[in-house]
Amino acid sequence: MPIAPYMSIARPDHWFKNIFMIPGILLALFFQPEIAFSEVWVGAVIGLIATCIVASSNYVLNEILDAPYDRFHPSKHTRPIPSGQVKIPLAWAWWIVLSLIGFAISFSLNVMFGWVAVFLWVMGTLYNIPPVRLKDRAYGDVLSESVNNPIRLALGWYAIGAVAAPPLSVIIAYWMFGAFLMAAKRFAEFRQIADVERAAKYRKSFGLYTEEKLTVSIFYYVTLFALMGGFFIARYRFELILAAPLVAYTMAYYMHIAYKQNSPVQQPEQLFRQKKLMVIVLAAFLACSILLFVNLPDLRTWFDPLIEPPS
Repeated sequence: MPIAPYMSIARPDHWFKNIFMIPGILLALFFQPEIAFSEVWVGAVIGLIATCIVASSNYVLNEILDAPYDRFHPSKHTRPIPSGQVKIPLAWAWWIVLSLIGFAISFSLNVMFGWVAVFLWVMGTLYNIPPVRLKDRAYGDVLSESVNNPIRLALGWYAIGAVAAPPLSVIIAYWMFGAFLMAAKRFAEFRQIADVERAAKYRKSFGLYTEEKLTVSIFYYVTLFALMGGFFIARYRFELILAAPLVAYTMAYYMHIAYKQNSPVQQPEQLFRQKKLMVIVLAAFLACSILLFVNLPDLRTWFDPLIEPPS
């Protein structure tokens, strides 16, 4: 029995998405600088392994339940399950094994990390399993998938031993940033299929979408991200205001490539091939990381109103 198709449905090429844990690690170090250096590395490595395995269990579930719909997609019909390379009972067993291993490693790290990993798994079931199957619901598909962003942030946060919960403002901002990425992906997929009836057979939510609705939703997600991000900056770390133009440019460029024919945003695991995007993302990430820890004491005064003294 070939092993490769079963490894493929676990989507190890999607593990790169767990880099979204890194901001959680950095924020934990910012709010709790007393965390020991050894705890950071050990926790980050074990946490990353656990998260990858739990995420893979969700990917296997996704592959199993999406197979009947993937047959209508221009490229996904060649995936291992719809193309008949994987036996369904073994795929279900693979899902259970990955879930149990992921939970065991997660709770061995610490209890809070373990429960957040369970939450990641639960969101995978709600996203995929009928009758809830949030991926079939317009806007629910985007919001339920993108909630994995703040979940990953929390996993990074708790992996290195942080005790308190992350600030709600950054949780919401990170969620809306993920919603922007996911809505841009849906937008590109919708344009690529270019047939509403066929699109609806592939994904039920597409039967309720239009390009206009998806574009308007993207504006909503970006606006809420900016508001919550701005609150976090004003409340906790004003230096990050200097990175805002780079972050905005990154999102604008991402939307630009979403409009391209055969847009690469349809396959996030392949985005590393987009050299300009990677340079912009790296620049924005480095700017945020540096400004999170480098103090600029007089910066806030630059934004104070200029009030003329009384005559």
